[in-house]
Amino acid sequence: MTVITTIALLVLAALHAYILVLEMFLWQSPRARAAFGTTEEFAAATRSMAANQGLYNGFLAAGLAWGAFAAEPVAFPVRIFFVLCVAVAGLYGAATASRKIFFVQTVPAVVVLALVLANGRGA
Repeated sequence: MTVITTIALLVLAALHAYILVLEMFLWQSPRARAAFGTTEEFAAATRSMAANQGLYNGFLAAGLAWGAFAAEPVAFPVRIFFVLCVAVAGLYGAATASRKIFFVQTVPAVVVLALVLANGRGA
């Protein structure tokens, strides 16, 4: 795997770690409310749900980081699986919540997927 692909995986992982922080710990803050377009009332009412979503984003971040550092033969399928999870979650979010999610989550995942596939199973 190239250095560029490793960096791309880690940047995607960092994005999802950031989303974890926003959803789990900063959900009611002005920053998170602006990022997700929510009101104070909505943020207060959905705090537990957002924390749960944040936890799932943490799992995505962990899987992407695992894929970035794992050795073959497990590395390639782990990379593909977690990048596809991000892309599918982004498509679903874009279809059901906000089209912005497509550009924030799905597009970067597709770029990383292309890099992973271009590099194949090689080291």
